Amino acid sequence: MTKGRLEAFTDGVLAIIITIMVLELKVPHGGDFEDLKPLFPVFISYILSFIYLAIYWNNHHHMMQTVKHITGKILWANMHLLFWLSLIPFVTGWMGENHFTSASVFLYGLILLGAAFAYFILQNLIIKDHGKDSILAKALGKDLKGKSSPVLYVLGIVFSFFNVWISGALFILVAIIWLIPDSRIEKALKNQKY
Repeated sequence: MTKGRLEAFTDGVLAIIITIMVLELKVPHGGDFEDLKPLFPVFISYILSFIYLAIYWNNHHHMMQTVKHITGKILWANMHLLFWLSLIPFVTGWMGENHFTSASVFLYGLILLGAAFAYFILQNLIIKDHGKDSILAKALGKDLKGKSSPVLYVLGIVFSFFNVWISGALFILVAIIWLIPDSRIEKALKNQKY
């Protein structure tokens, strides 16, 4: 399989995941702003999940720009990542519909942690296959963002049993960390051309 085909497949799956997620936003039966109030938790969980999916799509796109060839292991690691991301609509809907219960926030954190580990595995297989002097390896360096995210997810998961708002704040913090544009790969690609 070519790199372009893997990217196109991943883009398609992510587009479907986002479509499924937005279909969970049910139209209220009233025409007043008051009728929108019950949808607020569902909408908040949708926004956070949409941001996470956008972050994964963006970072996957940048990472794939460094890839020269695809192996079977890389294909399976990419499918592993898509598995975890495909669970986001379910847990987003459950969390929003149930107003951020302990169990729903716990499962949401678990899915985010699974996706983070899957991305880490994919990234490391690419580096292993392309070498320690590859563009991706050089760009990531010590990868403090990548290593801090699972720690924050685990803390969010633990706090889901004590205070779901702290959990939510930790999940939002990880999103903010990744929402800040990460130019490491872009810089490495630019330096490679010169």
